[in-house]
Amino acid sequence: MATKSSKPEVLSPDAPRFDLLRVPLIGGFLRWRHSRTILQIPVFLVAVVMILHGLLGPTLAPKNLATVLTWIHFRGALVLVLLCAGNFFCLACPFMLVRNAARRLFRPRFNWPRALRNKWISVALFVVILFTYELFSLWSSPWWTASLALAYFVAVLLIDGLFKHASFCKFVCPIGQFNFIASTLSPLEVQVRDPSVCDRCATKDCIRGRREDGMGQASTGAKSRATGNSDGFVILQRGCELALFQPRKVGNMDCTFCLDCVHACPHDNVGVTSRLPAAELMIDPIRSGIGYFSRHKDIAALALVFTFGALVNAFGMVSPVYAVEAWLAKLLSASHEAPVLGVIFAAFLVVEPAILLGAAAWLTRTLGGSKLALVPLAVRYSYALVPLGFGMWLAHYSFHFLTGVLTIVPVTQSALANLGVHLFGAPLWTWTGMPARFVQPMELGFLLLGFAGSLFVVYQLAEEDCAPQPMRAFVPWAIVCLLIGLASVWLMFQPMEMRAMMMGG
Repeated sequence: MATKSSKPEVLSPDAPRFDLLRVPLIGGFLRWRHSRTILQIPVFLVAVVMILHGLLGPTLAPKNLATVLTWIHFRGALVLVLLCAGNFFCLACPFMLVRNAARRLFRPRFNWPRALRNKWISVALFVVILFTYELFSLWSSPWWTASLALAYFVAVLLIDGLFKHASFCKFVCPIGQFNFIASTLSPLEVQVRDPSVCDRCATKDCIRGRREDGMGQASTGAKSRATGNSDGFVILQRGCELALFQPRKVGNMDCTFCLDCVHACPHDNVGVTSRLPAAELMIDPIRSGIGYFSRHKDIAALALVFTFGALVNAFGMVSPVYAVEAWLAKLLSASHEAPVLGVIFAAFLVVEPAILLGAAAWLTRTLGGSKLALVPLAVRYSYALVPLGFGMWLAHYSFHFLTGVLTIVPVTQSALANLGVHLFGAPLWTWTGMPARFVQPMELGFLLLGFAGSLFVVYQLAEEDCAPQPMRAFVPWAIVCLLIGLASVWLMFQPMEMRAMMMGG
């Protein structure tokens, strides 16, 4: 297994790379130190409108901005931006706008507990959100949807009000973890342009930040009042709060694209550059702020919940689920949906991964002669399933987004009409989006793209593990990918509920 301490060639090619920060207008705007705030303000205002309409507006989900914006537009736009660019939704995160404003009044005093510096809390919250989404039918409840968004703001203020740095983003936020794992497949990465410049840099401002004393003298790396210290220094530009030291950073995991490192670097040596999607899943170098992927069962669990969670989330929206739930309810003599859903989630997120990965890992040891134990093998190859999971999320969310992209128009008209503002006449409730028959080929394309990506990652890992005969390690995991891929295709071509839309099921 590779344990290189520097970036591999696949992530740092000698050929010229596209750099978003070199693009006229866009690059200049992103290099401006206030660009993130400018992006966050309109998203925050939309979030406020969504919450107010969810709490005070119509209770019918297809006529409420909270449900329509959250479950149709936000999710669809999120996965498409992650596919085409990178984690730019974290860049514009409205929760961080409120958190940064609050930190002008309240200074965090504590460091995040060492025992909790992992992904287990966020993995659990990821599962809880998927479970409550089905149990409480969040897509049909504007009030619960708005309450969830409001609870997010409260959680950010509470956690980052007590703990220093970006503890909520790195260790808690389930949306952020979704973005992190999905952005391993994005075509752009925040990374250094010229490593030799970093080798000569003595200040390391990208991680430490830039500060000055009360006399206006710069003091790189000194502690400041902004972090709860009292040595008299005032922050000018903070460094990376997620502890990603740019010269040793590999890939997009844990990167919120906040661009603090771009603004802090005194040498203008950090860019948003192109790279090979999924390349960071094929290798195992030590990563700044993370360590080795192969030693992180928590990140592997996140990858598995991301992959198999895509299946269970889609399964909850297709017709066969009702027959399965009725059968389980009879079998369990259950009068409530919770235990039935619990069994379904356990089957998708625990039993199925354990059987598939356990069998593939055993065959890899038996046929391929791998020296790794079963659990380390399962951890190593679990990352190869991420493209499959992302393909499923893309197919699912883009279906709702593209078939309902125009629904925001009549919902906004209706909301304004309730305030006495009549825009373009009566709400255009017939406006929905693309016909499903046009979207389905795109869904199939996303699923095939994810399947091909997983096979490519599996082969790269197998070639490293069993160089003379990589097919012995490749075949078991390719079969796992095939089974997940076939299940994904079957699910996406079942009759699906048009949730939060006027079209009905």
